[in-house]
Amino acid sequence: MAPTPTPPARAGLPASARRGYGLGSVATGSFGTVPGLLLLPYLTDRLGVGAGLAGLVVFLPKAWDVLLNPVAGRISDRSQHPAGRRRPFLLRAGLALALAFVLLFSGPTSPTALATTWVVVLFLACATAYAFFQVPYVAMPAEMTDDYDERTRLMTWRVAVLALAILVSGGLSPAVRDALGPEWGYRGVGLFVGVLIVVGTVGAWRGTRSAPMSRAATAGGSLRDQLRVVAASDGFRALLGVFVLQALATGAMLAGVDYVARVLLDSPGASTVLFVCFVAPALLVTPLWQRVGERRGKRTGYVWGSVLLGGGALATLLASQLGTAATAVTVGVVGVGYAACQMFPLAMLPDVAAADTARTGEDRAGTYTGVWTAGETLGLALGPFLYAGILSLGGYVSSTDAAAVQPDSARIAIALGFTVVPAVLVAASLLVLRRYRLDPEVTR
Repeated sequence: MAPTPTPPARAGLPASARRGYGLGSVATGSFGTVPGLLLLPYLTDRLGVGAGLAGLVVFLPKAWDVLLNPVAGRISDRSQHPAGRRRPFLLRAGLALALAFVLLFSGPTSPTALATTWVVVLFLACATAYAFFQVPYVAMPAEMTDDYDERTRLMTWRVAVLALAILVSGGLSPAVRDALGPEWGYRGVGLFVGVLIVVGTVGAWRGTRSAPMSRAATAGGSLRDQLRVVAASDGFRALLGVFVLQALATGAMLAGVDYVARVLLDSPGASTVLFVCFVAPALLVTPLWQRVGERRGKRTGYVWGSVLLGGGALATLLASQLGTAATAVTVGVVGVGYAACQMFPLAMLPDVAAADTARTGEDRAGTYTGVWTAGETLGLALGPFLYAGILSLGGYVSSTDAAAVQPDSARIAIALGFTVVPAVLVAASLLVLRRYRLDPEVTR
């Protein structure tokens, strides 16, 4: 089939469209953060599940998403809904996700086998709903604008809202849990995050109702055909490899926050402090990273942010021995890098998909996004699984008693899993990033 003519570039998006799109990050940020932060401690220290099994429970529903996300992307690619190719999925899947998340932490706490089964089933339901929200949502920027720099501005809004959502959901969820006590704490977290997901869902659905959307022809062929095309993109393979490695590093750090606070710093309340220090810098530095991207290029900004992310993680190994204040400073450095490592790849992904559409005249943004989010999901799921494995190797003592004494080997495992392991993963990602070569001239 001959490529259709490339449509003229559309004007920059209005601020209202950027804000509306950004609101979807309230849902993605809340769901992407809180399970990684609290689900593993819920299993090990509330339900009494062994660390190795708990890591598997957290991982398996996410592994399902790795298979489902490309399918969700292809389904949204084929959508002919009059309200838009992607938007209708946001409302339906987002509300289903909110309900499933509330139920996730509302199940029985004993016997352990029944409680664990409940978590597996409900987390699987969450993962399924999230796939049909996240994939169409992430695919939208490639169709909202043809402008290279406008995509960076769009992602600036998204990452700023994402940072705020992560700050609110991740910072307050441990506080909600601690304030309500062991019996109702996690149930309160489920309800709190469920409300946040509803806010993000409705906000994104309404806020993008007037945003322009391209209507390029849907790519023909089977899902397998589309996956072959996606896999043939050198730029996409490099970008995906970097993002998966960094998602794995971030997932491990998120899983370790609660353990570092309780065991190494001997201050359960420090988990909120560390989380705020990790996320809050993004609210300040994201506009600065936008300027770096516009002046020096997205790839350069991504490299700089990655260096800060990995270097800050490594510095935290020493800082954790000096107390909460020093640890908060180095985690803040991680947060500055994390902002860049969220904004730039999310701004580069639509460039890759748009370059493909310009070359072929066919829209397969959903397939690109499905594979992308599958990789992200895999990394974030493997992060807690990896961290749980490190805890298990270190002899971490799982118990329903939060005051259980941990051996020195477990303390070392907690520290290494939170610092050195993520730093090594980020260093590996920088080697992969060297292969990314798309520039503004190619992707406009």
